[in-house]
Amino acid sequence: MHSDQPQLPVCSVREQVPSLCLELVQMLDEFTRLPMRATFRFDVAVPAVVTVEFLAERGPSLVWRIGRELLHGGLTSMSGNGEIRMWPTLPGERPSSWLLLESPETEALFEVPTAPLAEWLEATYRVVPAEAELDDLNWDGFLMDLLDGPTASG
Repeated sequence: MHSDQPQLPVCSVREQVPSLCLELVQMLDEFTRLPMRATFRFDVAVPAVVTVEFLAERGPSLVWRIGRELLHGGLTSMSGNGEIRMWPTLPGERPSSWLLLESPETEALFEVPTAPLAEWLEATYRVVPAEAELDDLNWDGFLMDLLDGPTASG
């Protein structure tokens, strides 16, 4: 390339954050704890949402989409309402948070280790800061989907 030719702009691809695999504890009742793995995934195309796949030892895995802000807030204080809530364990206990998932059919309470989740969430915020979460949202498409509602096949 000659020095008098204009430089082409370099297109940067947003950095990806690797998935986080954690060992959680599901509280089946006051005395019964069931170890479980969960994979947390972050997609720069939808940065406000974290996809969490709960991997059961037996049976199908479950996928929940949880607000990144809810997870981040739940590390230090009560966060969320309705179907998903998260809050830190009591002081003096090992550093973890409780994650409560509710649906009409079931309720599940998980103990989540705080440190690895906090580090992973910080990595997601370095890639897409909280104030930039909605920058790339296709509002027209979102509103069209919302106004059209579900389509019936048949």
